[in-house]
Amino acid sequence: MTETTFAGLGIAEALLRALTARNHTTPTPIQQKAIPPALEGRDIIGLAQTGTGKTAAFALPILQALAASPAKPMSQAPRALILAPTRELAAQISESFRAYGRDLPLRHTVIFGGVGQRPQADALRRGVDIVVATPGRLKDLLQQRLVRLDQVTHLVLDEADRMLDMGFIHDVRTIIRLLPKNRQSMMFSATMPKTVAELAGGLLQNPVRVEVTPEVITVDKIEQRILFTPAADKRNTLVRLLGDATMTRVIVFTRTKHGADRVTQHLEKAGIMAAAIHGNKTQGARVKALDGFRSGRMRVLVATDIAARGIDVREVSHVINFELPNEPESYVHRIGRTARAGASGIAISLVDNAERGFLRDIERLTRRKLTPTGTQLQPQAEGAAPQAPRSEGHRAEGPRNDARPQGQRPQGQRPHGQKAHGHKPGGHKGPHGQRPAGQHQAKPQGGNPNQGHGHQGGNDRPAHEPVRPAARAA
Repeated sequence: MTETTFAGLGIAEALLRALTARNHTTPTPIQQKAIPPALEGRDIIGLAQTGTGKTAAFALPILQALAASPAKPMSQAPRALILAPTRELAAQISESFRAYGRDLPLRHTVIFGGVGQRPQADALRRGVDIVVATPGRLKDLLQQRLVRLDQVTHLVLDEADRMLDMGFIHDVRTIIRLLPKNRQSMMFSATMPKTVAELAGGLLQNPVRVEVTPEVITVDKIEQRILFTPAADKRNTLVRLLGDATMTRVIVFTRTKHGADRVTQHLEKAGIMAAAIHGNKTQGARVKALDGFRSGRMRVLVATDIAARGIDVREVSHVINFELPNEPESYVHRIGRTARAGASGIAISLVDNAERGFLRDIERLTRRKLTPTGTQLQPQAEGAAPQAPRSEGHRAEGPRNDARPQGQRPQGQRPHGQKAHGHKPGGHKGPHGQRPAGQHQAKPQGGNPNQGHGHQGGNDRPAHEPVRPAARAA
């Protein structure tokens, strides 16, 4: 069978040179399926995880179409609009457009929050062909009349399910209402929940559906391990795992922002170079953390699910789920940070009893039973009520003052609400109501988990430059 090439898909010579410079020689499955109908101007709905090459699947056809109908960029009126849920993903997509379009007379900029808007507004005023944006900042600029969308001929919604999960649905719909009816639209999503399907129905006209199944990505390339670990032992277990010298570049995922900070502090105290990235971090701190991780100066990146999609870091040897996500799809995106570009990878999940339900959901989604590589928990009794998962970043419940089976009261303790010999609760008191010296009522330890949620957004500073030739690393 003849191997499919980019030239065989109909990609123009200028783009082929840019692909060769990045060592992209063979189209991925999503590129083989999406590029031909996209070049024909068809609307596309694509189901694919990150790491499958979907950015090139929409960027190459858009660049080729815009180059085929050259026009001087109009002030504040781009011809192509790509919406992404986070700053990191927006910056990554923008970089791909720059690299692929290096030999084309096209201009682009990237727009997101967390940084000053003036450079972005200046770039729009000078005129660009392509805008890559997060919905929130784009809506702000639209309200200030610093950009208009009446000239858009190409629209892409990337990571549509993530965009809706983050609460951008109203912003996205506002933006779509401002677009011309006559346009080419493409939507890419890792999953297709009802809300995404409804959005696609109102956005796309007779779309071509292309799909890469998540099972191929999740199961075939990544060795998945689970380690049953009590929540209170997870941080020390993580330090022991990182003692393995084969863990050269590791992303650790937590469920909350506070948890990410606590884990990072624990690792640093143990002498392990680590940095945290989440929605509460400033733009400068996030860029610094990512740059340090990419360069190898930082061995461990501790992240919330903001980093599960859109961050393309090569040669990540391991992904560790410090806490399992409560959505099984997020597990797929997290572990997809390893085994990229054809490499293999290892994913390790630390699972406590409270997370067994999440584990079952993941196994149903991936259609794979995950066998423990070690057990530090007593098996949960069949039919036992599930425990509410505690978020790392809050103090774990301390040891009980009385070693006894759960639900059994210490000898002599009365049921709740029953008086003991006419005294109030709190133990025996001496004369005049005074408690004997040294006797104190024990207080239970513990805390209320309070998971934080932050706004997602941002990456590198805005780029405004012609997409012209330049000696760039792949």
